[in-house]
Amino acid sequence: MLDLPGILHVDSLRTSRDRHYDTWGNYTLRQEVVAMMQERRRILRLRRAESSRLSHPGSSGDDASSKDVIWQNYSVRTDLALEAQTLVSQRTGQEVPGVISEKEETRYATVTRVQVMTAEGERILGKPRGNYTTIDSKYLRSRSKEIDEELARIFAREFLRLAPIPENATVLVAGLGNWQATPDALGPRTVEYLTVTRHLHSFVPQELRGGMRAVCAISPGVLGLTGIETGEIIRGVVSNVRPDLVVVVDALASMSTQRLGSTIQMGDTGISPGSGVGNKRMGINRESLGVPVIAIGVPTVVAAETIAMDAMDFIERQQGRGGQQFNETQQAMARRNYLAQMLSPYFGSLVVTPKEVDDLVEDAAEVLAAGLNAALHPSIDWDKILTYLS
Repeated sequence: MLDLPGILHVDSLRTSRDRHYDTWGNYTLRQEVVAMMQERRRILRLRRAESSRLSHPGSSGDDASSKDVIWQNYSVRTDLALEAQTLVSQRTGQEVPGVISEKEETRYATVTRVQVMTAEGERILGKPRGNYTTIDSKYLRSRSKEIDEELARIFAREFLRLAPIPENATVLVAGLGNWQATPDALGPRTVEYLTVTRHLHSFVPQELRGGMRAVCAISPGVLGLTGIETGEIIRGVVSNVRPDLVVVVDALASMSTQRLGSTIQMGDTGISPGSGVGNKRMGINRESLGVPVIAIGVPTVVAAETIAMDAMDFIERQQGRGGQQFNETQQAMARRNYLAQMLSPYFGSLVVTPKEVDDLVEDAAEVLAAGLNAALHPSIDWDKILTYLS
C-alpha cells in the first residue's frame, strides 16, 4: 500500500483489535495464494508431461522404463543399474527376478555385469532390458599413468564385449551435457580428447586403414542452450552420417557420494538425458535412432533428497525403529512428503556435487577417451594414446 502525503488511510481509523483481525486475515489470504500457486505449478507439470507423451507416441507413459521406479518406491535417484539392483535386493531380502549379475575382481577395479532379461526385471528396476557393465575403482581419481592405462584397458575390453563392431565400421560419439556447468561437462570434455578420423579416413590408403575406424564426434549441448532436444540433434546427424554405432557419454546421478568420480557405467540400452535428476528428455536409443547405441557415464552428482533420506534411515536404524510401523513403500512416501514440505518450492530438485568436481570430470574424461580410442583404433599403441591425452 502506497503511503501518499495528504491522504488519510482508512487503516488509521481502525482500532488495534480490527487491525489484529486484518493481520490474521492477510496471513490466511497469503497461505491461500501460496496453495493456489503450488497447485498451478502442479497442473503445469502435468500438462507438460502429457504434452511430452503426446509428442513422442512411441514411448508409453505406463512403461516401467519411462518412469523413475526406484524414486517412486524408495525415494532414491540413481542412473546406475547396479545400485538399483543392490537397493531392491537389500530392501526386499531376495534377488530381483529376471535380473542376473556377475562380478570380476582386478588389481585396480571391480567389474560387475548386470543383465536385465525379462519384463518383470525391467519393471522392478525401472531399467530397460539389456546389459549394463559397471567399473568401480577408487583409483580412478589417482592420476597415475599406470593405473589410468590399466583402467582404460579394462574399459576398452568391456566396451567391445557390449559392442563387437566390424573393422570398417563408422562410429559417432556424442558428448552429452552442458559444457558451461562443470558437473555436466563430462561428455563434451571426453569428446575433446577423442581421436576423430572420419574426415581423414578416405584419404588413407586401404592397406593402412587396418585397426583405425572412421570416428566422428559431436557435443550437441542441452535444450536450455540450443532450444533443440538433444535427441533431435543426434537423430539429424545420424540420418546424414549413417554410422554403424552411436556412443553417448553423459554425467550420471548416483545414490552414493562414494561413487562420485570413481564409477563408470556402460550399457547397450541407450540413455534418457537428465533422468537421474528428474528432468528426463527424449530417449537416445536404438528405437529412436535406428542404430545400436552404447551409453557411457560417470556419476558426478547426488540428489540432496537422497542424502537426506539416507540420514533419516541411519537415524531410524540407530534408534531401532526402522520398518516397525510401515512397510518400505509407505515409509518412502512419508519421508518424501516430509522432505517435499521442507525443500519446496525451490530446493526439491537440489543436487550436490563435490567441490573438486572439476578434477573428477577431467580425470574421468581422460580415462574414458583413452578407453574409447583404444577400442575404436586398436592399431594405436598405448604410448601414443596417453601422449595424446597429456
